[in-house]
Amino acid sequence: MGVLMSKRQTVEQVQKEVLEDKEAEAGTPVVQEESSVNRAAWERLRDGRGVEPEEFDRTSRFTPPAFIRPTRKLDDDKPPDICLEPREPIVNDEMCDICEVWTAESLFPCRVCTRVFHDGCLRRMGYIQGDSAAEVTEMAHTETGWSCHYCDNLNLLLTEEEMYSLTETFQQCKVIPDCSLTLEDFLRYRHQAAKRGDSDRALSDEQEEQAARQFAAMDPEHRGHIEWPDFLSHESLLLLQQLRPQNSLLRLLTVKERERARATFLARGSGNTISEAECRWAQHSWFCKRLIEVPSCGVSISHVGPLADSSPASSSGKSQDKPLLPAEHESRSVDWPTFLRENAVYILAARPNSAAIHLKPPG
Repeated sequence: MGVLMSKRQTVEQVQKEVLEDKEAEAGTPVVQEESSVNRAAWERLRDGRGVEPEEFDRTSRFTPPAFIRPTRKLDDDKPPDICLEPREPIVNDEMCDICEVWTAESLFPCRVCTRVFHDGCLRRMGYIQGDSAAEVTEMAHTETGWSCHYCDNLNLLLTEEEMYSLTETFQQCKVIPDCSLTLEDFLRYRHQAAKRGDSDRALSDEQEEQAARQFAAMDPEHRGHIEWPDFLSHESLLLLQQLRPQNSLLRLLTVKERERARATFLARGSGNTISEAECRWAQHSWFCKRLIEVPSCGVSISHVGPLADSSPASSSGKSQDKPLLPAEHESRSVDWPTFLRENAVYILAARPNSAAIHLKPPG
């Protein structure tokens, strides 16, 4: 992610580029045309009208950034200080994360992080293509929201060491990258992964049924196969659950995700506690990525997760979404820290734009 610039800094940068273009005006007509475009862009900024990303249509500007995998800090297993009150303020970035240009026009906010993007920049980078461009435009300014390319890929949460471990498992189980998997492929992989390091160990019938339910959750359209990105996200989540303590997973939550968790806890709970049934309901409800019609706005805080009780969508499906629990579980009270720990991995699993449920909650 580049360094954000103020409007004044942006004006100065554009002005510098215009001067450079003036020096090269003696060149070809293409250079002269580009110079006039950049000069017009500077005039828009000078007059406070903003600048469009199309006015900086240079190939050298739009090169994919090198992604550096995260590293775990020594104290990331210690409980983070995430209090129920006071609420955390959410402020989206002012400039496009790709071109780093301030604009008076609409930006697409990510529902997970604070990054914002121009649709033109997303197209140039290849992050949205074809029909997905219209879907992004439609979803970004609704309560459902849209996840940027950083947050949509759960595999990017893994460290280099964790990714090496996952790659080694794929190689030993003869998984072909970038290929879809049928139910038979998925179950075969789960059996081979279970036997890794212990040839006598195998999936039980109950575990195989659970794997089949997980496959169905990742294939909501019943096409008979799951796409590679969905499979990779699922396996990345399982590895995070296996290798990291819950406190480490809590540190992966963004301010928007923490605020949605707070809003849900306060809306569904009573005082400083929430029932076990409501806690389980929340685990399922993070995956409610239904489209809700709301007025469009310039930069919004998108919503994914449990809907308010007053929402028509919530009232119509609430009884169906809530899992049935034994009486002894319904009587258990869950406080805020426990609620957050038990929901963290499912909040992370709900990040991708895909309709697939990458980690099916119990019940």
